[in-house]
Amino acid sequence: MATVISPSSADTLEQRFRNALPLGIDEATLRVIDEESEWLAVTRGTVQPVHSSFDSGAMVTVWSGGGTGIAATSDVSESGLRAALAEAKRWADATAERAIAVAPPSLTHSGSYASPHERSWDEFDLGDRITLLRDVEAQLVVDDRIVDTRASLGRRDVRSLLLSSAGGQIEQTFNFVYPMLVATAASGSDAQTRTFGRGSYCGQGGVEVLDRYGFCDAAPRIGAEAVALLEAPNCPTGTVDIVVAPDQMILQIHESIGHPLELDRILGDERNYAGTSFVTPDMFGSFQYGSELLNVTFDPTVPGQLASYAFDDDGTPATRQYLIKDGVLLRPLGSATSQARSGMEGVANSRACSWNRPPIDRMANLNIEPGATPTSALVAGVEHGVFMHTNNSWSIDDSRNKFQFGCEMGQVIRNGELAEIVRNPGYRGISRNFWRNLSGVGDTDSFAVMGTPNCGKGELNQVIGTGHASPVCRFNNIEVFGADA
Repeated sequence: MATVISPSSADTLEQRFRNALPLGIDEATLRVIDEESEWLAVTRGTVQPVHSSFDSGAMVTVWSGGGTGIAATSDVSESGLRAALAEAKRWADATAERAIAVAPPSLTHSGSYASPHERSWDEFDLGDRITLLRDVEAQLVVDDRIVDTRASLGRRDVRSLLLSSAGGQIEQTFNFVYPMLVATAASGSDAQTRTFGRGSYCGQGGVEVLDRYGFCDAAPRIGAEAVALLEAPNCPTGTVDIVVAPDQMILQIHESIGHPLELDRILGDERNYAGTSFVTPDMFGSFQYGSELLNVTFDPTVPGQLASYAFDDDGTPATRQYLIKDGVLLRPLGSATSQARSGMEGVANSRACSWNRPPIDRMANLNIEPGATPTSALVAGVEHGVFMHTNNSWSIDDSRNKFQFGCEMGQVIRNGELAEIVRNPGYRGISRNFWRNLSGVGDTDSFAVMGTPNCGKGELNQVIGTGHASPVCRFNNIEVFGADA
């Protein structure tokens, strides 16, 4: 299917936009999005129906007399854009004396971005993709007790064009890949499931994303671990040290650092839906969020990470920034609008999930920087504890303070050495205390670049991908429990 934003059509869209601009405005922007997706799956040896989709449309924003208005349309003809711009101006005029005045962005710069590729999907046709999924799904069945299996592969290609009446033009192309494996083993009334990172092994690029995460070789291990969990004891209960693998760390980062630092949440925008934050504006610059080992960056420039980009959806250039350095809270996840409202410095994180949603403050790539300690040394420093692998469940209060996480698999650490596998491991804590108990940060060999593909926020709801990277980390004196606790 032909996309709206072809190289030859960008100039046409710009001309239509300029012809349709209403009189008497301060500035206006047009954000056009084309999205194509394909989702394939093989379940218990059966190829599932292919699900594919195409979506295209535009959102206009108008600044006028201190007010701001938005309108969305799937009609990007000149008449369609004229109608949308008129509607946005009507809302801008209506809010001019009732809303917090936000200056127009003065978007005059231009630029582009494209997801990096090593191997194009054009070399890997639909039949090849289905054959691959059939092969890896079959490898999950390592034992007669494997009762349910699934291998899936999702792809999304997104093109974005942002135009401004002030002369700016930004074009960005994103190619997302989402591989997944699931194996469930059962015996009697008991069942245990092991997955390929619970969907966290996702990123930008081409076919090489599968190789980046070892997708084609992971199935036998996942099947074997599902069976091993059937035979494993429950996780012990007590206050112990834990070592946390990257595929669990990413949810810990997401829930107890990312969401609490979103500036619109701190300002109260999300309290009726997703809650508030224990973080307050006066904490920035002095609050000891974690131990001195905690260094967290907002970095949309990491090649191939799920939420990498050159500009956010308001056109702000993306740069790497420390949010937390040596444990001290420095900067919120606040876009240009939230920065203007609060008078605080932020980052380029104004993001929307589609053409019919306005950009809001979102996480992008939020990463814990690696340290210098090998994983073996992190484990060796634990007399009694648990190594936590792969997020399975999460619960956190409205202020993103008290939390509880469950994992797919644990390994007991006894006298500095890994011992038996345990099932249903979980741990709980309070965000600031937990991060202050960070006692070891793994080196670059343990560092994994991953993501969460389905973060929900906003009214109307927006589901978007966020990138997270982390080394293996160790925490002291954490409350750990099993399913019978």
